[in-house]
Amino acid sequence: MTKLSTAGTSPAKDFQELQTRLAKVFESFSTLDASRTVLIVPSLSMDQEVLSGISGAHHYEERMLCYLMLLRMPRTRVIYVSSYPIPESIIDYYLHLLPGIPAQHARSRLTLFSCHDGSPISLTEKVLARPRLIERIRASIADQDFAYMICFNVTAQERSLAMRLNLPIYGCDPDLLHWGSKSGSRKIFREAGIDMPEGFEDVRSAGEIVDALAELKARRPNIKRAVVKLDEGFSGEGNAVFSYESAPEGPALTAWIESRLPDLAFEAKDMTWELFSEKLSSMGGIVEEFIEGDVKRSPSAQFRVDPLGRLEPISTHDQVLGGESGQVFLGCVFPADETYRLQIQESGRKAAHALAAKGVLGRFAIDFLSVKEGSEWRHYAIEINLRRGGTTHPFIMLEFLTEGQYDSATGTFVTPSGQSRCYYASDNVESEAYRGLLPADLIDIAALNCLHFDGASQQGVMFHLIGALSEFGKLGVLCIAPTHEKAEAYYRLTTEVLDRECRTV
Repeated sequence: MTKLSTAGTSPAKDFQELQTRLAKVFESFSTLDASRTVLIVPSLSMDQEVLSGISGAHHYEERMLCYLMLLRMPRTRVIYVSSYPIPESIIDYYLHLLPGIPAQHARSRLTLFSCHDGSPISLTEKVLARPRLIERIRASIADQDFAYMICFNVTAQERSLAMRLNLPIYGCDPDLLHWGSKSGSRKIFREAGIDMPEGFEDVRSAGEIVDALAELKARRPNIKRAVVKLDEGFSGEGNAVFSYESAPEGPALTAWIESRLPDLAFEAKDMTWELFSEKLSSMGGIVEEFIEGDVKRSPSAQFRVDPLGRLEPISTHDQVLGGESGQVFLGCVFPADETYRLQIQESGRKAAHALAAKGVLGRFAIDFLSVKEGSEWRHYAIEINLRRGGTTHPFIMLEFLTEGQYDSATGTFVTPSGQSRCYYASDNVESEAYRGLLPADLIDIAALNCLHFDGASQQGVMFHLIGALSEFGKLGVLCIAPTHEKAEAYYRLTTEVLDRECRTV
C-alpha cells in the first residue's frame, strides 16, 4: 500500500502528492478487465441554504448512480456512499440495465454505505463525522494503489476525506475551485478571448452592486435588465434579475437603484434580499447584463482532462431552462443544435485549454447564452461548472448503455453499428399527483407501459432520482433515440403515462 509522508508538509501539498497516483491508475485501464475500485461520494458540497430552494435536493445524490454502469467491467468494484440508504429496488433497476453482465455478478462487486442522516449538511461532512464508517470504507478497498474517488464536486471537505482514506480524487483540486465560480469564469473567458456579457466580477456588497448596475447603464444606455449572481449558485438558484424600467437619467440613478435592490426578482423560491446580501458578502458574486433576444438558446459544451493530461471535448447540449426569467436548469437535449454545436465546442475549447493550463482535472462544462441575430448566432460564455453537473449523468448512461462514442468532428454520438443517438433528459419531472408513488410503483408502471431501455434497438426510457418520487412527486428521466424528435416523443409519452396512471389510482 502506498503511504504518504506528512511530516512538515501542508494538507494541500500532501493532496497534490496523493493525486500523482492517478496517472498510474489510469495507465492500467487499457483493458476492459483491469482491476480497480471506485469510491463514489456524491456529496453536493455547496451552500446548503442555496440548495434548500431545490425540491428534494438531498436526493440529487442519486444522480451519480449512473456510475454503477462501471460495473459493466467485470473486475471493477464500486463503493457508493449516501446520506440515506438507497432502496434495493433502485439498485436492482440500475444493475439490470448493464449490458453483457449478469446483475448478480455486478451486485457482488457493489458495496453500499449510508450515514442514515438526513440533516441539511453535505454528505462528505457527515462521513467525516463518522470515523467508524471511514474505517469500514477503507477496509472494503482491496488495493488502494488501484483505487480512486469520484465526487460531485471537490472542496476542502472532499480533500480531507481523501487524505483520511489515502485515495486520490478524479476531480479538480479545491485550490482551483475559484475558476469555477461566476467571478472566476469571467476571468477565464477574458483570458481565453471569448465573448461574454458586459459585467463585473468579485462583487461583495450592496454598494458594489449599486455601482456595478449604474456603470452597466452608463455602458449600455438601452439596457433593460441585469442579473446579479452568487458566485456559488447552483442550477440558477443563486440568480436575481434587476429591471431598469423607469430608471431616471443622471445623478438620480444611483439612489434609484439602491432603493430597488430589495425588490430583486430572485430565482430561488424562498430567497430574500437579507439572505441574498448575506450570501453575497460571504461568497461574492457578479453583476452582468441580461442578454435580450427574441430567439435565445442556452447551449453548453463539456470537456474532460484525464490524469494523463489529455484534454478532449466529450459532448454539447442545449439546456432546458425555466424559472421566472428562464435561468433555472430543468434538463438538457443532446447534442446541441447542429447549426452551432461545433461553434460552442470550439469556443469552449479555448476556455478548456486555459483551465487545463491551470491544472484543472476531470469533467467540466462551459455554459453559453446564444442569441440569433438575423441568420447568425452570437454566443456569450456565461459560466464554468467544475463539477459533474446536470449533463454528466445522462451522457454517462448513454455511453454505457450503447457502448458508443462521441465524435468531436461532427458533434454527434455514434453507436458501434454506426447509428446516431440523441437524448432528452430532465431532472424535474414533477407533479403533486406523483407524490406517494414508491420506487416499486414506478417500476411497475414502466414495465406495464413499455417505458424501458431496449438494448436490442438501443433506444428507450430510463429513470433516475427515483428516491425523490414518493415525498416530492419528482423524478428524472432520460429518453434515448435516433433523433431529437423521437427522444422528445419518448419524453411526452412518459409524462402522459405517469399522469394517466396517477389519475386512475
